[in-house]
Amino acid sequence: MAKLKNIIKQLSDKDYQAIYNSLNESAAEKSASLLKGIRERSLGDNKIMEELGVNPNAYYTLRSRLNQKIEEYLVEQMENPRTDILKKVANVNDVVFTKKRAIALATLKKLEKELIDYDLSSELTVVYKYLKRLHMHSPEQFSYSQLYNKHVAFMLATDKAEDILADYFKNYGDYYLTGDETSKLGLSYLLRELTNVSALHDSHRLYVYKSAVNIFHRLFVDDKESELNQDEEAIEDVLKKVESYFSVYTLDSIYHHLSLLFDYLKLEYYTHYQLYKKSEEFFDEVNDAVATLLMNYPTFTFSSQLLITKLRRSIRLKIEDTLEEENQLQFSEYEPNPLNVPAYITYVTYRALSCYYAGNYDEAAKWINNFLNEVSLKKYPLAQLEIKSVLALQYCMMGDYDLFSQLMNSVQRQVRLMGKENIDHVVIFNKILKVATSEAKKQKADKISVLARKFNSSNISVYAPTTLIRMDEKFINDLSSVSVV
Repeated sequence: MAKLKNIIKQLSDKDYQAIYNSLNESAAEKSASLLKGIRERSLGDNKIMEELGVNPNAYYTLRSRLNQKIEEYLVEQMENPRTDILKKVANVNDVVFTKKRAIALATLKKLEKELIDYDLSSELTVVYKYLKRLHMHSPEQFSYSQLYNKHVAFMLATDKAEDILADYFKNYGDYYLTGDETSKLGLSYLLRELTNVSALHDSHRLYVYKSAVNIFHRLFVDDKESELNQDEEAIEDVLKKVESYFSVYTLDSIYHHLSLLFDYLKLEYYTHYQLYKKSEEFFDEVNDAVATLLMNYPTFTFSSQLLITKLRRSIRLKIEDTLEEENQLQFSEYEPNPLNVPAYITYVTYRALSCYYAGNYDEAAKWINNFLNEVSLKKYPLAQLEIKSVLALQYCMMGDYDLFSQLMNSVQRQVRLMGKENIDHVVIFNKILKVATSEAKKQKADKISVLARKFNSSNISVYAPTTLIRMDEKFINDLSSVSVV
């Protein structure tokens, strides 16, 4: 909501009135009332919902539609030279075939300058193709041929960089669920390959692509910020440099969307180094766009990590019990992709743990069971153990000993196959649950407390939702008083 509120507050009086009138004229009275409520009365979400007489789902839809209407209006008001340039490129054939040579050359040269100014390298290949042909009998043909070849090579390099970018985050998903060292080496190889492609051309676009991977890698794969070599930029310097490119190329449509990605990376960077006051500067805007990040950015980052960061933040601020209600708004129109298993399991984990912290254990169990019935985790045995352990906790809190016992038997069989030494923390977590469900009540709380301390000091895998369970005094008391039926 923060992003929408900021946009509305920053509208000029003229633009605000025009949008308000347009909404009323098109019979969108509720959208108009929402706009007015935010702009003139600074009402909170609950108060607006009450006045409009809508439920949270309808309210979320209303917000989305209002945001869309405002964006459409602003786009209509904006003069976009970039669009005009692209139209000119589309008409180059007509210029070459219908105009005198001198006019055609002058037109192409002017277009060349405009394309360079707006960094439209692929479109430049069209211009240089014709310039080299029109200079067939001139010494300048060679230089235009070179420029043509250069921009074709750059276009191919950009395509390759985008492919590596997507491959990196696809492979990161596997590493995230396994913690496998071979997968980790593969990620380092892809980063080096992207760095090498970027070094072939003096290009801000390639730098931006490389930076998206480089920052993420250093935060979540290979954290060696304190051991930087002389050639490696500090993350904060990289972020500033990328921001400067976004400021220069304001009409670049890709950069327009990637600005959200780098706001997310700033959030993760400051969170990683526990600079929480600084991270909060980016949280609201990124959080408002969480569904968009999940749906539309999986080839540019592992956006599901935001859900884990968000959950940890809520636990740190002790507001984790508010997440379930917020989720109803944020994800009302979100459709996860079951084929993207790492992203899907992270989403399900987040939704289930949000229910757990709200005391809705039955709903938490439903999320996990539906997932396990839909998706095979044979490739990811550790992830399977983790999510089953979280499910076992829900059965424990529900007091359903039959389901708990069946699941624990399955977990124990898998533990024996994998070897206890490789999954120490999962073994300890399930010992806690066994103590909680045991008939012996003597010193139950003390036993759980000892195991909880041991759990918190064990080696943890990359995907480990069990570590997102806060083992505080409430946790110990809740488990100590479990009544199994």
